[in-house]
Amino acid sequence: MPSQDFLPLALLSVSDKTGLIPFAQALVQKHDFQLLSSGGTAKALSEAGIPVTPVSTHTGVPEILGGRVKTLHPRIHGGILARLERSDDRADLEALGIPPICLVVVNFYPFEKTVAEAGVSLAQATEQIDIGGPTLVRAAAKNYTHVTVLTDPAQYPQYLELLSGSWGEGEGLAFRFQCARRAFEQVLAYDRAIVAYFARPELLQQLQPADPLSAAPPSPSQGKTFQLQGIPWQTLRYGENPHQAARWYVVDPAAPGWHQAKQLQGKELSYNNLLDLEAARATMAEFGSETAVAVVVKHNNPCGVALRPLLAEAFRAAFAADSVSAFGGIVALNQTLDEDTAQLLVEPFLECVVAPDCTLAAAKLLSAKKNLRVLIWPDWRVGPAQTIRTLAGGFLLQEADLPSSSQGSWRVVTEQQPTPEEWADLEFAWKVCKHVKSNAIVIAKQGQTIGIGAGQMNRVGAVEIALQQAGAQAAGAVLASDGFFPFTDSVEAAARAGIRAIIQPGGSIRDPDSIAAANAAGVVMICTGRRHFLH
Repeated sequence: MPSQDFLPLALLSVSDKTGLIPFAQALVQKHDFQLLSSGGTAKALSEAGIPVTPVSTHTGVPEILGGRVKTLHPRIHGGILARLERSDDRADLEALGIPPICLVVVNFYPFEKTVAEAGVSLAQATEQIDIGGPTLVRAAAKNYTHVTVLTDPAQYPQYLELLSGSWGEGEGLAFRFQCARRAFEQVLAYDRAIVAYFARPELLQQLQPADPLSAAPPSPSQGKTFQLQGIPWQTLRYGENPHQAARWYVVDPAAPGWHQAKQLQGKELSYNNLLDLEAARATMAEFGSETAVAVVVKHNNPCGVALRPLLAEAFRAAFAADSVSAFGGIVALNQTLDEDTAQLLVEPFLECVVAPDCTLAAAKLLSAKKNLRVLIWPDWRVGPAQTIRTLAGGFLLQEADLPSSSQGSWRVVTEQQPTPEEWADLEFAWKVCKHVKSNAIVIAKQGQTIGIGAGQMNRVGAVEIALQQAGAQAAGAVLASDGFFPFTDSVEAAARAGIRAIIQPGGSIRDPDSIAAANAAGVVMICTGRRHFLH
């Protein structure tokens, strides 16, 4: 905070003036602040009758270069960066007559909005690259122990509450730190937007012919530059194996993600735990929360999934689908974890359980299993918009295979038609199959998986594994395949086991053979027109 020799001094320079006037009025009228400002912000404050000192008056140097240089001055940055606990910093301020600045309120020129408009030239876009704003924000954020930096109008009420004296010093420091972190995130996002814009190949065409860059070869990429940068969140004990170092990164701490899940108990999450939790979340997201769903994942594959009226029944059915594989597995539940479900969860050995909420009685029951990791995360429906895989020299980026309940492209291709019950099981099996490693086969019955064949090099092998797991329960069940059937052998094997209906994407030149085999066996076949490989 400022020394007692100076009134509190704030620097305000905002492009987005939402809430500016009432905030500035409160600073001046209720908390005796002096305000520094420039350009449009100073004009808006003056027109509102709020006393403000122009930055040029404060520095003794007029704005130059058509306003490009306003705040880049030692009298500004010295006041922001001074460490007031240090006698040498205070001596510098006193020698030069520089008052400390305790509040910096800045948001940036609307660069992204500008470049999104049609017909904007490179020169016009370049003028919207803010220099002073990010510099002020970085300086203030660096000195968060003394300076508060506000980059979002939503932060104004919290700061005024802090000034009212209702917060302790520890709370004030924590608030300044959170504001600093948010400020650095916004500087990073702003710079990313600039880099992405400058990577557009067509910009080279706007350069003058005399410019040597105009002769440069076009970029080999026909798309936009994609940058991935994360904030180190947690150093993990190890990666997939004990000899591999691993770290967890978060792209945006303010956005929904596993970093926001509340861990009630249990050991620290591991690299493999996080991968399995995400696999469970993605599978569960196919079903929403209207009906109770339980998903059990092992080694990144669902090994048991079930829909039931009650959560405890859903978990019992999902676990029973493959209790051997479920040993040491990950459980995801789409409704509040209640006492009845908790009683079932404490019996087997499990690594993690995640649910949107948990009752006190359930939490007490689960506490008996101290090593069981229990997480609460209400925002489990939110997944990534893209998926990324690394390879030598780069990475691959694709749109995520997001949940979809659309059946508009589904076709019943056999003479036999599905019953309403078979329709429900086919849709259920198709949703689960999407999250099983290819080649993937899922056998389901009455809203429960009873056999899963995952990650096989040939489809008939996956069918055999799933049928073996299902056993006698295969009679009257349905089967989902993530890819088409290139031969009739898988269809014939399913029919012999009593499978009543099959759902698959179709698209093979031998589809007529598979359809004929299904017709001969009296088996329903549906082609969805969309495949869901998961490599």
